Amino acid sequence: MMELSNDTIGIIGVIALLVLVFAGVRVYIAASLVGLLGTVAIIGWDAGAGIIGTVPHSKSIQYTFSVLPLFIIIGYLAFYAGITQALFDAARKWLGWLPGGLAIASVFANAGFAAVSGASTATAAVFARIAIPEMLKLGYDKRLAAGVVAVAGTLAAMIPPSALMVVYAIIVEASVGQLLVAGFLPGVMSAVGYATIIYVWCRINPNLGKAVGGYTWNERFRSLPGTTPVLAVVVIIFSAMYFGWATPTEAAALGAFVMFLLALLKGMSMRSLYDALMETAKLTVMIFALIWSVLIFVRFLGFAGLPERFAEFIVGLDMPPVLVMIMILIGYLILGCFMDAIGMLLLTLPVVYPTVIALGYDPIVFGVIVVKMCEVCLVTPPIGLNCFVVASVRRDIPLQTVFRGAMPFVIADFVLIAIFLAFPDVILWLPRQMLNN
Repeated sequence: MMELSNDTIGIIGVIALLVLVFAGVRVYIAASLVGLLGTVAIIGWDAGAGIIGTVPHSKSIQYTFSVLPLFIIIGYLAFYAGITQALFDAARKWLGWLPGGLAIASVFANAGFAAVSGASTATAAVFARIAIPEMLKLGYDKRLAAGVVAVAGTLAAMIPPSALMVVYAIIVEASVGQLLVAGFLPGVMSAVGYATIIYVWCRINPNLGKAVGGYTWNERFRSLPGTTPVLAVVVIIFSAMYFGWATPTEAAALGAFVMFLLALLKGMSMRSLYDALMETAKLTVMIFALIWSVLIFVRFLGFAGLPERFAEFIVGLDMPPVLVMIMILIGYLILGCFMDAIGMLLLTLPVVYPTVIALGYDPIVFGVIVVKMCEVCLVTPPIGLNCFVVASVRRDIPLQTVFRGAMPFVIADFVLIAIFLAFPDVILWLPRQMLNN
């Protein structure tokens, strides 16, 4: 019987994983199964099963992992305490006078909630309940109302705290703190870009979303105290990481404690607290299961030596690095048509990351750009999870309407990605200041 080389086993494993995923097998099952069988095929059952069996425990006890449930619970506490409604009300009173003012208010309220939440789909679900009814009540076009909520929800993937950033940092062993800080400016630029699209769109066609006036300066200033819980947690987390007063996990723990106290002061019931804890546990378990399974698959790829071979092949091509990067990003866009963001990152980074580093790109820059590309995939068909979430919450708005409403904002995302590729210092400026403090 012909003995297969490690390279061949690695290629077979990658193909098998893709076939299983596209066939509908859940990512965590497919990755762990292929990883186990592939490792056993290379180094034998006893050694392979022994090594793979230790991966979930050895990786779970890493200090870095504890930041994930802490970031997640901050967002759920804010939602169940009703703090998100206060954010939207304040944004509406301050920005409603602009063309498409309620849609612009939704963007910045989403950005505020993103600063205490790490999950894009959760953010989209929250504002589909809060913002869309208000916009439709005032005659906003369904396409704009649904599209802006779906797209603005993706800001949670970029503005810290971000679960996707943490997952990226864990897989490639980069600095969680630097990555989270690096996502702040690109996240703000994204929010401004979305707001600009809305403003121009509604100036051209005022029937899409009319301005909302009638708010006095007194009403505007009285709306600000309701945003205090979010602002307090944002300042605590960002300042602690930026100035090096605390690790990301310590900053997240302090932020979660402060949000818990503020939620109690706002009258959060025990039932709401229970729901927040349960939602946090469910999302945390899902993310951890994905990470464990893909780390098993990564261990298999390491034994096969496939990432190194792929990196050597790409670097050996006579192509400019930026062209290779564009091709990689196009690959993510295509893959995003069939997979969710976390699964896509976990499956591709073990192979793609060594190649990107060999091309001379900074790990922080690539992390922000690839997470930004994952944001795009959250609102592009046929998967577009955020669009599905909005359509499931608002059953009166067809899914295709949500996708159509999101398309103009995708153009803004592509422009921003091009800016980040051309001017990586936009991403690196804050992390460099952080290191100098």
